[in-house]
Amino acid sequence: MEPTTLGFLGLLALADSTSFGTLLIPIWLLLATGRPRPGRMLVYLGTVAAFYFLVGLLLSVGAGLFLDDIQRWLETDSGAVAIAVAGAGLIALAFWMDKRRKSAEQAGGGRLMRWRERVMSAETGSARPLAALALTATVIEVATLLPYLIAIGVMTDADLGPALHGLVMAGYCMVMILPALVLLGLRLVAHRAVEPLLQRINAWLTRSAGDWMSWIVGILGFLLIRHGAQHFGGVSELLDHLRGLS
Repeated sequence: MEPTTLGFLGLLALADSTSFGTLLIPIWLLLATGRPRPGRMLVYLGTVAAFYFLVGLLLSVGAGLFLDDIQRWLETDSGAVAIAVAGAGLIALAFWMDKRRKSAEQAGGGRLMRWRERVMSAETGSARPLAALALTATVIEVATLLPYLIAIGVMTDADLGPALHGLVMAGYCMVMILPALVLLGLRLVAHRAVEPLLQRINAWLTRSAGDWMSWIVGILGFLLIRHGAQHFGGVSELLDHLRGLS
């Protein structure tokens, strides 16, 4: 694999490292009362990394087995229409998510505050609820992690051997949790000094989490519509084709 490709994958992984599950929840855990317990944080982050690693391998294997068939179908008229329709659905979903977020904010915090309450309750119990929390968060957001999905496509196109593919995927998932691990280390060695930084990151992520998610979904929808329309020569030609079907 070329160094430039590895660098690109690294940038994608760093983008994924700032998501709700990979950074915001760990920061909430670090801001809990008292000094952080490294073992519990490692249970959470290890579960997140393991989940993304296994899902990435499954998606890569599926893409490798059916890639030729999928590509041939996507090059047909029906495949292009399906892509465009899926994109339109994602854009509608993005608007719905944004509207729901604004309604939740007006109601006093909404989903993020409920998630924070769940994190705090998990922090006070055994390690098992933290692992369950990690799985829940990653399952919810995995489909919206556009850099992660792009990275899987890049790895699949690189036609790596199974061992090297697994190694690159493992490295990608480790980079995803690296910022949270760095913050954990800083919190352990400079507990009070690093708290203002954690509070600032928490405030920024809390403000932007809903916007970010809806923007990612909307951008993905736009890219799918554009890809589907290109098959017909443009959006107007796609609409003409759809009118002809009706």
